[in-house]
Amino acid sequence: MANALVLAVLSGWVLHVTLDSGPSRSTVSVAEVAVDTPSPTASAAASPPPVLTKQQVLRSGRQQFGVSYAEAPFDKAGFAGIARNAGARPTMVEYFVKWTEQFRPVAAEACYQKGALPVVAWEPWAGDELGADQPKYALAKIAGGAHDGYVTRFATAVKNYRAPIVLRFAHEMNGAWYPWSEKNSGNKAGDYIRAWRHVHDVFRRVGATNVIWVWSPNVVNSLPDVPLEPFYPGDSYVDWVGVVGYYETGSERTFATLFGPTRTAVRAFSRKPVLILETAVESGARKAKDIADLFAGVAASPDVVGFTWFNYVRRADWRVDSDPSALDRFRASAQNDRFGFDVRKP
Repeated sequence: MANALVLAVLSGWVLHVTLDSGPSRSTVSVAEVAVDTPSPTASAAASPPPVLTKQQVLRSGRQQFGVSYAEAPFDKAGFAGIARNAGARPTMVEYFVKWTEQFRPVAAEACYQKGALPVVAWEPWAGDELGADQPKYALAKIAGGAHDGYVTRFATAVKNYRAPIVLRFAHEMNGAWYPWSEKNSGNKAGDYIRAWRHVHDVFRRVGATNVIWVWSPNVVNSLPDVPLEPFYPGDSYVDWVGVVGYYETGSERTFATLFGPTRTAVRAFSRKPVLILETAVESGARKAKDIADLFAGVAASPDVVGFTWFNYVRRADWRVDSDPSALDRFRASAQNDRFGFDVRKP
C-alpha cells in the first residue's frame, strides 16, 4: 500500500495541562470530545484481527505515521476526522496505561479497527497526581518481583490477544520527571535495567511473544550529563529504540540537531531501528518549515521506522493544523512512497 499517510487534528478539542518537563502525557481536561469508550470494567477478549505478525511488522521495510491524541484509542469520531481531513489514516495509535490498569483487548481492538498498530505506553506508577516520587513502584521492587502478579496478568492478557502489541515500558528514563527515573522513588543506578529485564522475562515466561519492545529515552540534548548506555537493557530485550524529541521554539530546529546526537549515542551500543515515538512542532513562524524538515529527515533515514505525532495543546500548541500553512505543508510532505505501512494482511 503506497498511498501516503497524513495526520490532521481533531476538531473541537479544548485541552488544559500542567507541565513539569516537555509536553506532559497526563493531567488533561478535555471538552466537547465525542468518545465511544467501553466501561472501565470491560474486559471482553476481542478476537485478534487478520493482521501482520510481529516479525512481519519488524521486517516490513516501510515507514509509519503514528498519532497520540486525547481519548485514544476509543474516540471513533476524532480518528475518522483525522482520516477524512488528511485523506488517509495514521498507522499507529499510542495510548497510555498506568500500573493501576489492566491490559484491555478492547483497546487494542479499537486501534486495529482503525487499521492502526496499538502502541501502549506502559507506565509503572499510579498517575502524575501522586508526583514523581512513588516508592510503591520503585524499580528495585519491580525487579524483585513485588508486582509480578500484576505483570503476569497483563502479560497473559497480551499473549491471549495474539496480535502484535507495541509496548513502550517506562519511557524517558534518562529524565527526572517520572518515578522510574533512577533519581526518584529510592531508585539506584542499575535498577532500571534490572526492572526492564525482569518484566521482559515475565512476558517471555508466559509466552507473550507478540510484543514489540520499545526502549524510549528522551533526546540527550537537554540531558548532556546523563549517558544512555547505563539504561539500555540489551539488544535481546529491545526491538525498537523509541526516541522522544520536540521542535521547540528557541531550541534545536532541524532533524539533524534535534535527533542526531541521540542517534549517535545509541549507535555506540546498539544497531536497533529507531522509532521517533513522540514528536511535534511548536506553533510559530517556522512550523511549516520544521514539519517539512521532520518528514525529510525521516524519509532520508533508513534506520528510522517512522514517527508518532503528539497532537495536543500542552504548554504550547503542538497540533499539526494550528495554522493553515502548517497543515498544507504536512500534507505535501507526506506524499512520499516510503510511508506506506499497512498492519492489515492483504
